[in-house]
Amino acid sequence: MTGFAREEAVNRVERIVDTVASDALPVPVHEVWVYGDLALGVDPVDRLDVYLTKDVLLRDKPDVEAEFEAEYGIKGVGKSVRADWAREHPQYLRANANGHAAPERCLAAQLLDSNEAGAGSETDGDEEPIHLEVCNASFEDNVTQRLRGAQLRDDYTQLLDPRGVCLFADGVRSEKAFGKLRSSELAFPPLSTALEMLGMDESESTTAAEAVHAWRENQEGATVRGDVI
Repeated sequence: MTGFAREEAVNRVERIVDTVASDALPVPVHEVWVYGDLALGVDPVDRLDVYLTKDVLLRDKPDVEAEFEAEYGIKGVGKSVRADWAREHPQYLRANANGHAAPERCLAAQLLDSNEAGAGSETDGDEEPIHLEVCNASFEDNVTQRLRGAQLRDDYTQLLDPRGVCLFADGVRSEKAFGKLRSSELAFPPLSTALEMLGMDESESTTAAEAVHAWRENQEGATVRGDVI
């Protein structure tokens, strides 16, 4: 799949919000944001970028971990993801490279209903071109944290585009934000300018923006990246 018509992209993220608002999830999700092409009013949308703020689940029902490990070969069910959710949706249960249940991958499997391969990875180009960012911090806080980390590591592909729109927060859906998305009413500056507003100088912001755009262009299919602050 090469992309979405704008109306289709808004409808797609609306279905994601509907699922977050009404369905059982592997971990609680408090916020849903969109950024990138959809927030900027681009049509068509080459890639749909979605950000989720979730809880870090430390103890749910740890006594059932052995049961799930024996049946599915995945550790940590009842600790990092909800046991009741795993019983109801075993088809969405996903593990990280160490064999532990990975909340971001479980969320991606359920919300995107795809066979996503892992954090930041390329997958089958026939899958929907959706990138899911999942973190325990709010979008705005993580923008700042990722900016600092990218500068320290000199790796601007780790930046989070600050030009985002909050569609859902703590159980409340923003119909006003959805309306503005549909009519392309939101106005944002170029990425380099947005990064300057966060404290980068002009030269660095230009280099950083180019790196982010190049990274996005190399992504295919459904991808997910998990982050813990």
